[in-house]
Amino acid sequence: MPTRRHALAFAALVMLAGTARAAAPVPFDASAFEAAQGEGRPILVQISAPWCPICKTQKPILATLSAEPRFKDLAVFTIDFDSQRDLVRRFEARMQSTLIVYKGKTEVGRSVGETQPEWIEQLLEKAL
Repeated sequence: MPTRRHALAFAALVMLAGTARAAAPVPFDASAFEAAQGEGRPILVQISAPWCPICKTQKPILATLSAEPRFKDLAVFTIDFDSQRDLVRRFEARMQSTLIVYKGKTEVGRSVGETQPEWIEQLLEKAL
């Protein structure tokens, strides 16, 4: 006979299974980006540099948020600020630590240098 402890354990497993579906960031790919736009998906373009302390602060915040069930459809594309200058120009980013969100084909928000989890969350919510 199931106990309350079993029910709680089962609920925790269901929640963990839900977070396993979260999309991991992938290097920017034009065809995948256009496909996500065509599907009307929420999209995050993350422009960062490996030496950037703000970018390092943003990454775990973004990982935690993208693991939440409400962001399960979020497509996350990364662009390296130093080695992908053509893409940095395409997205009109002037600095590393730039986060750009799209709702389908429409840019709905961007931030530069943001490290407050609640403000990053508000930015991502614009894409839903």
